[in-house]
Amino acid sequence: MALERNDTICAIATPPGIGGVGVIRVSGPDVPQIAKHLIKRELKPRLATHTLLLSEIGQTIDDGIVIYFPNPKSFTGEDVLEIQGHGSPVVMDMLIDRLNDLGARLARPGEFSERAFLNGKIDLTQAEAIADLIESSTQQSARAALRSLSGEFSQQVHDLVDQLIYIRTYIESAIDFPEEEIDFLAESDMAQRLEKLKKDLLLLLNRAKQGRLLRDGMNIVLAGSPNVGKSSLLNKLAGYDAAIVTDIAGTTRDTLKEHISIDGMPVHIIDTAGIRETDDVVEKEGMKRTWSAIEKADRILLIIDSDQNLHQAVEDIHKKLPQNLPVTIVRNKIDQDGKHPKIITTEDATEVFLSAMTGAGIELLCEHLKQTMGFHETEDGDFIARRRHLNSLNNALLSIEQAQQQFEIDMAGELAAEDLRIAQQHLNQITGEFTSDDLLGEIFSSFCIGK
Repeated sequence: MALERNDTICAIATPPGIGGVGVIRVSGPDVPQIAKHLIKRELKPRLATHTLLLSEIGQTIDDGIVIYFPNPKSFTGEDVLEIQGHGSPVVMDMLIDRLNDLGARLARPGEFSERAFLNGKIDLTQAEAIADLIESSTQQSARAALRSLSGEFSQQVHDLVDQLIYIRTYIESAIDFPEEEIDFLAESDMAQRLEKLKKDLLLLLNRAKQGRLLRDGMNIVLAGSPNVGKSSLLNKLAGYDAAIVTDIAGTTRDTLKEHISIDGMPVHIIDTAGIRETDDVVEKEGMKRTWSAIEKADRILLIIDSDQNLHQAVEDIHKKLPQNLPVTIVRNKIDQDGKHPKIITTEDATEVFLSAMTGAGIELLCEHLKQTMGFHETEDGDFIARRRHLNSLNNALLSIEQAQQQFEIDMAGELAAEDLRIAQQHLNQITGEFTSDDLLGEIFSSFCIGK
């Protein structure tokens, strides 16, 4: 993605459709000139002004409010004009056409946030947090995104970088000035600092894993033979009748996805067609989609009847599942044979006994899912995180562990310094201090237009 920064951009910032108010944003060097032609009056900075919005020949397009934010004290760091008009799609389009005629082009998705990042108003994690806040599906994820937007995640990364820089400075100084006779390889303080750096990074990595769960949630696929209660379990977890439930085998012929929250953890549950051999063309297609969903899952809930022999019930299905994909056995219909809700964990499997019909044991299943994903309910200090953040933190941790090996065991200061330089580079990728244009393009293109 080309990073144009010298032109003026505009976009509708409110969702598509009819509403009481529609908001348009304009950013760039031509904003003062555009405002002069659009409203034909002087604007005071950061003051909401009620005015007419005019066409080229002076006709009124709309009657609204405008706010002018001069650079650099604006969201993007450029001159910004915010137009609040009536929320008619026709009116919004007329205003956009007028802005285009005055020299503002339509913004790409995320271009306003991109310019804020490029102009140093926010770092990359804060820019991503804007999109995550908009897309948050639970109250906990919204609060966590707000913490990232405020810079909490970035500050912790910067603290790690500061520690890294101190250690790098010491080691590289000892390498560059051997006449100073600094025996850095025998210096216990540096070894302790390296260990503290690794521990702090591990703490941040664990918090980031929690933040990734808050953002992306957990993909769970309900699998099993026909009529074992997959759709009933989906309905019970969703809290309403999302799927059709009948005694007829093969009722579900397509995948059905529901988004729920388990104590703040977003969960994406996918109900699938019952797995069995069939000559029915439609059911075969349903089976194909079932296996496609399974390949993308974080965990499989393999549902069987509570009184079935485990080996016989799951042997054929289990052989077809992807290797290393976590599976939980759900023994359903305990209401029919008088069993009580419980969880049994052995070396071979974890079995949850429940009734999708009555709801008995559902809370045990929910707790099990939270534990398997390492999710906790506390909101203190949670921040939002993405997979790329986890990758960068893991790579930085690997480099630091290699630096410890070089520093403490191999006594190779030059190699330790290089590993620490690479670790710092990985950390800087998180906040955007070291980031390729390709990565920026990938990140900002996923934003909604107007942000």
